[in-house]
Amino acid sequence: MDTKKLTIIIVFAAVTVALNPALTGIAIPAPYAPFLIYQIWEIPIVAAFALINLRSAVAIALMNMIILLAIFPGALITGPLYNLLATLSMLLGIYIAHKLLTRKKTTVEDAKSTLKKQTIIIIAATALGVIFRTGLMTVVNYTVLRYEPPIGYAMPETAILAAIPLIALFNATLALYTVPLGHIVANAVKKNLKL
Repeated sequence: MDTKKLTIIIVFAAVTVALNPALTGIAIPAPYAPFLIYQIWEIPIVAAFALINLRSAVAIALMNMIILLAIFPGALITGPLYNLLATLSMLLGIYIAHKLLTRKKTTVEDAKSTLKKQTIIIIAATALGVIFRTGLMTVVNYTVLRYEPPIGYAMPETAILAAIPLIALFNATLALYTVPLGHIVANAVKKNLKL
């Protein structure tokens, strides 16, 4: 790995940690479920994926999880692990979209439609990121919310069934802004650093 890529990974890892609500206070409770918090620290993880590769984004997400466990686990000590699952599932969706849409080699004709192609990739990555994150986390939450802390909240089945749509909406909307903003940041960095 070259020095420029390593530097970008380090910077994005630092930005991810710095944007943690425990440090910045940037956290917006979901109006429909105040126990769910909108935040922006996953944006640099998506940007690292779009700039470098999946492995870099996963490494940053793992580093962030370790730091969250140490300084801000949230209401459950296992919360950062669940967040890691949410982030990784979203990254998997983004990865699949990129793989499916970037298979062909770029030609001169394709260069004319670069903006259109980038837009299609961002839309597809967002859609698959939303689907994978929401799908996986719906299954995870349905499974674990019934257990005692630190695994879950010891919720009865009826409460779980009532909470699942709200949590799914949260996961979907979080990915809806995180994925495109991550790509926008990546494109801005790419343009300014001439990557």
